[in-house]
Amino acid sequence: MPYAFSLDDVAFLRSAEGRRALDECYTLGLTESTRVRDVATARRVVGERYAAAVIETVVLRRRARAKLDAADDWLFTGDALQQASASPVARHRADRLAGRDVHDVTCSVGADLVELARAARRCVGSDVDAVRVAMARHNCARAGVEPAVLRADALRPTSVDTVAVADPARRDASGKRVWRPGDFVPSLDELAAVYARGDLVVKCAPGIDPAVAPWAGEIELVSWDGQVREACLWSRGLATVTRRATVLRTGSRMWTITDAEPDDAGVGPVGEWIVDPDGAVVRAGLVRHYAARYGLWQLDERIAYLTGDRPPVGIRAFRVLEHGSFHEKSLRAVLKRRGIGRLEILVRGLSVDPDALRKRLKPKGDGEATVVLARVGRGAAAYVCRAEVISR
Repeated sequence: MPYAFSLDDVAFLRSAEGRRALDECYTLGLTESTRVRDVATARRVVGERYAAAVIETVVLRRRARAKLDAADDWLFTGDALQQASASPVARHRADRLAGRDVHDVTCSVGADLVELARAARRCVGSDVDAVRVAMARHNCARAGVEPAVLRADALRPTSVDTVAVADPARRDASGKRVWRPGDFVPSLDELAAVYARGDLVVKCAPGIDPAVAPWAGEIELVSWDGQVREACLWSRGLATVTRRATVLRTGSRMWTITDAEPDDAGVGPVGEWIVDPDGAVVRAGLVRHYAARYGLWQLDERIAYLTGDRPPVGIRAFRVLEHGSFHEKSLRAVLKRRGIGRLEILVRGLSVDPDALRKRLKPKGDGEATVVLARVGRGAAAYVCRAEVISR
């Protein structure tokens, strides 16, 4: 069970004494093999009362580095960090609301609130949990922003004429993930009803069915560094399209594609390259739009693999070396002839376990390849490829 922080814990962690304790304990390994010794050390340094809070904070700050720009001096709870938006994703959403008056009605520890406060004309954050409110105030101060942060129930509005931004909890009291929007806290329907007369933005899990939110004018799927992070629902007053995919990559410019673009991509035989569109494009149902933008076509209308004579610049694509019907025996022979020992296997539309297949193929050699397996027409096709990135 994650540690349950109290307001007293937060007050200590924010104090000069607490900061010193955190600094002294930051060098502890806190691995499985050192944890007992490290806990004993923390108790000597900090004292019994606050040792657990200090240790948990050290662990959470280390974990936060993977998703937040400023993790080393923030305060978190385990659940809040797990659900917090990655900084690039939160920043993108805030940019869409730049210059508006915004109220983050489920601000938690402030991961979204910090970015909203930087972009909005005026910004308010609130949460029903007093501990998270105290942590959000600390985190906003450390980030150099000063939104009003108060304790309030998202279903009892405390601001007027603002865009309401919500990230409802998607775990029950036991910590188990919930999937039905009616089980979110607060529920999607309740949020929609309370904010029906204004603008509403709700962050959800990527797999949400847009049909459960008829009030939403736009659903945006957002990925970061190749992983689909969220679906964001935008009410009709904020929507500019019906479906959007936004792709964020470290060190690269953001790009987006929408259902307002042409989707006149056809289906045809494999070209020189195979392209696997970003997951946000696939989940947003914009594969044909993406294909049309880049002069590609589908291998089969039912699967997301695209093909063409030149892939988009900057993405990892697959140059086709050989292809044919998928039979393990013939595929094994191709790999042996080419001396392929390092093998990546990608599958769409077929009941094939890549790890089990790799063991059966027994690749051996100094070469490297990617095998793309796909349902094409009524059969199964295999494409032996070399992964490359076209830089220009």
